Amino acid sequence: MKIFSNDHENLNSYLSSASKWIEEETLRYIPDGEPKEYLYDLMRDYPQRGGKRFRPALVLLSCELFGGDPQKALTSAIAFELFHNFALVHDDIEDESLLRRGEATLHRKHGTALAINAGDALMCIVHEILLDNYSILDSNLALHIHKYLNNVMQSTFEGQALDIGWVVNQKFPDRNEYRKMIIRKTGWYSGRGPCQCGAMIAGASESDLENIGSFGEAIGIGFQVRDDLLNLIEESETEAPLAGSGGYGKERGGDIAEGKRTLITIELLERLVEKDSTRARSILLQSREKVSKSDIDWCIDQAEITGALDAVSKYCHEQVESASSELRKLPDNSCRTKLAEIVNYLTLDRKA
Repeated sequence: MKIFSNDHENLNSYLSSASKWIEEETLRYIPDGEPKEYLYDLMRDYPQRGGKRFRPALVLLSCELFGGDPQKALTSAIAFELFHNFALVHDDIEDESLLRRGEATLHRKHGTALAINAGDALMCIVHEILLDNYSILDSNLALHIHKYLNNVMQSTFEGQALDIGWVVNQKFPDRNEYRKMIIRKTGWYSGRGPCQCGAMIAGASESDLENIGSFGEAIGIGFQVRDDLLNLIEESETEAPLAGSGGYGKERGGDIAEGKRTLITIELLERLVEKDSTRARSILLQSREKVSKSDIDWCIDQAEITGALDAVSKYCHEQVESASSELRKLPDNSCRTKLAEIVNYLTLDRKA
């Protein structure tokens, strides 16, 4: 196993180096035998497309922040990354998404049945990876990390159930319902989970675990809100997102076509006059194949005109402030500096 160094002057350099390390170690866990064509090649597909890989980076940085050895956190970091890729495969099927990291989604390339099976196999490897922790960490800590990641994954599925259920039952959630959903779906596995996991491996105190967890939850929510904004305003849908840079990698306006209940739709529906609100709801309630490009363009235009996009951008920045406040309570070292840069990296300035 290659040793990774945190000797980097800036975040982009760190993320680029960490991303390569994570990719190499992630692919090492995926078998290279048969059936390659129908399983293992599919399992390697998403991990090889790039991605920002900030979740495993949060595990490594949070471990080192509290004086831990990032080498001992690598296995858990890879588990988070492979769970993320599993979730993307299934999420794309559930949302009928067209693009992922600049290419056709796995189920569009290989069919739904093979994509589901490949996703299931990725989840199986997540647990295989976590079992390796028992030879790296104290057995009690390894068990604690395994149980903790199970809780993170369960929370993600609960949030996803709400997200999908609202569409199936044609329900439009209020702000409180939305926040509860996004904390479960994204706040945990994209923020609180990886941050607390790394800190646990380093032996952080209970108070430090709570602070780093609150920090992670804020950036996890901020990341999701930023992602929802990019879905409407970013044009680089065919460019795969990379560590520290890159495009969006998903189809523009796909959230509208899928009828996703986002903070943007909540803000938009509150601002529209009754006639336009009725039209927007009608578009969001239609099946994907019935939503036209003009429908999507109209919704995006209305979100811009009514100030819904700016309101959501402001909310994203509020998460930045919350994360920054929690970060100031943590040890002041080079890792905290990089975590502060990640906070800014996960935000979106609408005026830029």
